[in-house]
Amino acid sequence: MSRARRLPTRAALAVLVLALLVTVSHRLLAGSPSLPATGAVALTQLLDTTARSGEVPAVVVLVTNAEGVMFEHAAGRRDVGANATLHEDAIFRIASMTKPMTSAAIMMLMESGRLGLDDPAGRYLPSIDALKVVTHVNADGSFESRPPRRAITIRDLLTHTSGIGYSFSDPILFKLQQSGKSEQDFPLLHDPGEKWTYGASTKYLGDTVERVSGQPLDAFLRTRLLEPLEMADTSFEVAAGARSRLVTSHQRAGGTLTERPNPEVARSPVRGDGGLFSTARDYGKFLRLFLNGGKAGSTRLLGETAIRDMTRNQIGHLVIQRQPAANSSLSQPFPLGGASEHWGFGDTWGLGFQLAAPTTVLHRRAPGSYSWAGINNTHFWVDPQREIGVVVLMQVLPFYDAACIKLLMDVEELVNRYVGEPSR
Repeated sequence: MSRARRLPTRAALAVLVLALLVTVSHRLLAGSPSLPATGAVALTQLLDTTARSGEVPAVVVLVTNAEGVMFEHAAGRRDVGANATLHEDAIFRIASMTKPMTSAAIMMLMESGRLGLDDPAGRYLPSIDALKVVTHVNADGSFESRPPRRAITIRDLLTHTSGIGYSFSDPILFKLQQSGKSEQDFPLLHDPGEKWTYGASTKYLGDTVERVSGQPLDAFLRTRLLEPLEMADTSFEVAAGARSRLVTSHQRAGGTLTERPNPEVARSPVRGDGGLFSTARDYGKFLRLFLNGGKAGSTRLLGETAIRDMTRNQIGHLVIQRQPAANSSLSQPFPLGGASEHWGFGDTWGLGFQLAAPTTVLHRRAPGSYSWAGINNTHFWVDPQREIGVVVLMQVLPFYDAACIKLLMDVEELVNRYVGEPSR
């Protein structure tokens, strides 16, 4: 091909790149800090390409620092069957991303002197003292147990060292569930403080908030956290006027994605460990609370000591254990950074967050970064060295779906590349 015939192709490519730069510039809020334009283009291209492939039908990514939104972009379809475009204000089921908010509520009560982190949880929830440690599961689904060696504390619940698990990520509890046992019948998997096990501990924290404050959990979160942060799209029920923004969920099985239509009424049980609906913009406001040391504008919601304690190792020599896929339709093994039989090192845990350890090589986060996620593959992390928070929202089961995790890691790689090396 001659040089003369190649020039139009190059010119067309230049026009396309320029158009993309202009489009991206409109997605960066006026007056707010922003990523370099080349970084914004790279992220936008990654998200658009992934959504077009159909591997992840819908994704919204938001990057923020303490001042405001640096980048946001929505790619894909809010409702694939209806061919409805996804926008940045789309509402997602954030599931266990509720947990850090409940943990923050507990810290508020601690700061006001209403409870202590080392108080026995049974002081506020007497029923928790009835939980015993499983020692053997019988063929008929019954089990043998013994009393725990010590009482469960509020700190144990915050750090997931209580022994309370989930059936989707523990084979013993999954077997009990299959035999007809309900969540309230589940035993402890180990003694409090013995090891880290992911589970429903934060549900009990939500119950504690209600008992100590005298308010329903949703009311406490609304008045003490959501309204001060202006998180108007975050609640346990999607308002009728906002249902057109709710993203449909998908289930991957055998390599095929199946869309689940949204119900007519989008409402979740009010629980401390999950159930909130939210947007990337709203959750970015929650992350800015931590980037600003506990303040929302001029209003202090959490003390600096509480922020520090929530984001520092609180499990001592223990490490996060990689949780198995007891129910593979709901979850694959998780999390990245968890120890397993193949390696003994792993991340640690604060008071509501996973903390990246210097020895962990399976993710790219700076040491001390804190994070968590929701079962529908909603994810966030805060990098205190780069001084940014990132929200990545998808709606695909199972948790840790390979395509979702690949996209998450690709997003993280690009964010780290364009935000720059951590400050020393």
